[in-house]
Amino acid sequence: MRDALAEPAVRIESYLGGSSLDSMAADVREGLERGLKELPPKYFYDERGSALFDRITELPEYYLTRSERALLNRRSPEIVAAARAEELVELGSGSASKSRTLLYAMAGAGTLRRYVPLDVSETTVERCSIELIELFPGLQVHGVIGDFERHLRHIPDGARRLFAFLGGTIGNFYPDHRARFLSALRELLGDDDRFLLGADLVKPVELLEAAYNDSAGVTAEFNRNVLHAINRDLGADFRPDAFEHVAFFDEEESWIEMRLRAVEEQRVRIRALDLEVEFADGEEMRTEISAKFTPEMLERELWDAGFSVETLYGDSGMFALALAAPR
Repeated sequence: MRDALAEPAVRIESYLGGSSLDSMAADVREGLERGLKELPPKYFYDERGSALFDRITELPEYYLTRSERALLNRRSPEIVAAARAEELVELGSGSASKSRTLLYAMAGAGTLRRYVPLDVSETTVERCSIELIELFPGLQVHGVIGDFERHLRHIPDGARRLFAFLGGTIGNFYPDHRARFLSALRELLGDDDRFLLGADLVKPVELLEAAYNDSAGVTAEFNRNVLHAINRDLGADFRPDAFEHVAFFDEEESWIEMRLRAVEEQRVRIRALDLEVEFADGEEMRTEISAKFTPEMLERELWDAGFSVETLYGDSGMFALALAAPR
């Protein structure tokens, strides 16, 4: 029987409060008032958007998830041993589908003590936590419900932590934003902590563009989902079918850019913002960037943020995992 005074196996703390819709409103207003209108990609991922993204990861054109998963399957024991990890802190954890091989490797090495998922979905973290403590007896889970761009400071202290930021999500940040984010993360790490970053690599343009322009049209529907989310949460009257999906690789910036293009002149009302927005026929609105890196770019950006790359794991130029130490 568990000691009545022992720490509970699952502890979940939320830092979102009532601010999530306020943040969405501020982000949408700021983005729609730019010269090139823009919507933040994090608002793709409501329940419908997450389901669409799960479908994208299974598409033949979308190599990213398969490539990262294969790397983690092969290299997790090596990564865990090199990091001497006893705790896994995952940013944007979701259902822990990306990081589960790391947890298995830590359990296999006999070092797994605690898992700290940070995610905006409390329901997902709760469900995943219950599943994981059944899979790994003795595991402690300390869930942090929040936005990894705003709530890093609420990650609990620990020792021999492996911070994981997977899925190529770092590519959704503009360069100056990446620099600030990585520097803020560096401030959390102690000398015995390590950081594992998953990043997509530069490759032939036809492979990159196909991954974001699938023949089944799932990515197009995922792109338009941000409009469904704004309609529901902010009382807007976007007609998603009046926008077409656009995705292309910008070689100068080294990123894939996704946009929505208005197929006719239109006016959109957003009641929560008391705002009307006009779109010209053919006007485009940016919804996501996805930066692609060379190994040299990764090492330089991590170095500038206060990290030193100890090992760069790759798979024939498709995807990379960088294991970095604070310096």
